[in-house]
Amino acid sequence: MPVTSPMQPHPNDILDSLNPEQKLAVETTVGPVLVLAGAGTGKTRVLTTRLGHILASGDVFPSQLLAVTFTNKAANEMRERVAKIVGRAIEGLWLGTFHSLALRMVRRHGDRIGIRPDFTILDTDDQQRLLKQILQAQGIDDKKNPPRLVSSIINRWKDRGLTPAKVTRGEVGSNGMILGVYKEYQQRLLVLNAVDFGDLLLHCLTLFSEFPDILESYQQQFKYIMVDEYQDTNIAQYLWLRMLAMNNRNICCVGDDDQSIYAWRGAEIGNILRFEQDFPGATVIRLEQNYRSTPHILGAASELIQNNTGRLGKKLWTESDSGEKVLVRGTWDSDEEARFIGEEIEARQRQGDSLSNMAILVRAGFQTREFEDRLLVLGIPYRVLGGLRFYERQEIRDAMAYLRLVIQPDDGLAFERIVNVPRRGIGQATLQHIHVEARNQGTSLSRTAFELCESELIRGSVRTTLRAFFTNIDCWRRLLSSTDHAEVAQIILDESGYTEMWRQDKSADAPGRLENLKELISAIKEFDSLQGFLEHVSLVMDNTKQSHEQMITIMTLHAAKGLEFDAVFLPGWEEGLFPHPRSMDESGLEGLEEERRLAYVGITRAKQAAIITYSLNRRSYQGWQHVVPSRFVKELPNDHIMHIQANGAEAAIPQHNTMPVKPTRLFPNATVKPKLAVFEAVYSVELKHSLKAGDRVFHQKFGYGEIQTVEGNQLEIKFETSDNLKTIMADFVEKINKS
Repeated sequence: MPVTSPMQPHPNDILDSLNPEQKLAVETTVGPVLVLAGAGTGKTRVLTTRLGHILASGDVFPSQLLAVTFTNKAANEMRERVAKIVGRAIEGLWLGTFHSLALRMVRRHGDRIGIRPDFTILDTDDQQRLLKQILQAQGIDDKKNPPRLVSSIINRWKDRGLTPAKVTRGEVGSNGMILGVYKEYQQRLLVLNAVDFGDLLLHCLTLFSEFPDILESYQQQFKYIMVDEYQDTNIAQYLWLRMLAMNNRNICCVGDDDQSIYAWRGAEIGNILRFEQDFPGATVIRLEQNYRSTPHILGAASELIQNNTGRLGKKLWTESDSGEKVLVRGTWDSDEEARFIGEEIEARQRQGDSLSNMAILVRAGFQTREFEDRLLVLGIPYRVLGGLRFYERQEIRDAMAYLRLVIQPDDGLAFERIVNVPRRGIGQATLQHIHVEARNQGTSLSRTAFELCESELIRGSVRTTLRAFFTNIDCWRRLLSSTDHAEVAQIILDESGYTEMWRQDKSADAPGRLENLKELISAIKEFDSLQGFLEHVSLVMDNTKQSHEQMITIMTLHAAKGLEFDAVFLPGWEEGLFPHPRSMDESGLEGLEEERRLAYVGITRAKQAAIITYSLNRRSYQGWQHVVPSRFVKELPNDHIMHIQANGAEAAIPQHNTMPVKPTRLFPNATVKPKLAVFEAVYSVELKHSLKAGDRVFHQKFGYGEIQTVEGNQLEIKFETSDNLKTIMADFVEKINKS
């Protein structure tokens, strides 16, 4: 008999407020259904209403429904909405994330594959510690093959549903050694009665494959299966769902192929693209009526995404008023871009718009720095969502500690932070010894360490390492008197081994950290001295401690998916930044199409106004570089945008004077006379060119010119196309032989 309750509303009452396509998606409950839900088309509403509709019909028990989300937050919101629809709390419903649902299955059946029900789940740190033990036991150098790299490769195999026995020769590639570690790792997990997160789905697949009775029991139990964000599923999740749905085929997947932007963490867009092949006779329903954005915003986004070939196709529309056209604004340089966006935010705030309804969405994390600095100057409160503020990031704090120690050798906090970063063999025992002596003598940690080395109270390799460390600090400090401070900062990061440490790091966030370090050098170039820059950062960090009710949001495009704002600023739409070259280098056309989907996501976050900006010149750690607008700018339709190009007037690239710093001896009042003769050595920087004053050169942007002065790798050039002298890095000009 049907399951009934006097509190249940009539099923038809639930459908009254839905548009025809939404209603069709809710009522089509038999057979496979793919709901292509465009941005802002009411996807969540359809999912929850469909779930409530099925429950209210009284045809199934809650335990016969399986609903899968990607986050616990989404699962909780869905549970609350469904309870409101049916008028009561729902008990027994299988609603949750892939991992939480798989966990229930492994707890119940894991003993069939040797896993006791009381197994523990390892977090990332536990996983890497275990892998480090295995690497050391197998005699593998964990510096050349760090546990973080090994775990990422193993996790990638698990995301693809591959046990060690299923990893093919093609999958292994150059990671044959890691396959052996994978086998040992899985054995150790069995001994420990533990699993990692990747194991939860992998063990389910093993249980389903090796014990057909388990799979059959779940196939009979789940009369209906619903999946949210299907475009973000990986292969293991896809296989898990397909095996569960093979019996009655009542599976409804909701997603948007145009918003698949997580390939870098295992998402496989092919899962949604081949849905009709996997489930022949499937019903495909397109939700195209948008309830969020204006026609111009939707028109621009729709025309842009149509340049992708790997998509099922749909076009968003809305009944709302046309609103503002998408503004595409070119700027002369990245400084002007930050000023323009700051002024736009102020103007909208004066009109009564809330800061909390505005967002700056960047392609790369390093871009936040210029906007953070600008908003602080304007006194506009902000928050960085999904990440730390620029100057709070680990790599920036480390780099700043190096700079602080060079400027102020007695900065004990800076010394303690970076004396063993990168690793120099200076352990906790040595630091504890230094701490004790510092307290006894009433001196700073760094000064104490220096004096202990000179007094030979620290011996052996640690003494050698510390002496070399202080020698470098002294040399870098002396270098400030003769070399541009930004160039010295780059030398410090390179010669300390800090830059190389992140180059060797194979984790997913390492490239972003390197980009942030380059942006740090760019920021330093804006100041007359290293001391001035450090003082600026101190003031910035102090200001960010204040809290405000209204704050503008700064975040990456990836982190913005699923959110919406009245006004969205999209800076940095330039070749070499967006689309990001790393995506195309690694994935070719697929990478380019994912970048275009990311642009689509960015535009469709806007409800009333989308402002896209690009610069013609962007400051990098190498100096000013001429850049061109992104190909995505050219793909935007003229009917829906207002394009204001950058002012063509020539502007002199900012030049900064270097304030000489008089070299002084490191720790001049040290109680022990320094014995390091190298403190008196003259430091020189190898030039990367042989250019000299009077040479004729060519620059791609500014044309022909003549070098006026040469300072290291910086050239002061008088170009034929401009009356102003320009400072250009030597790498960006070509010498022309005079005839």
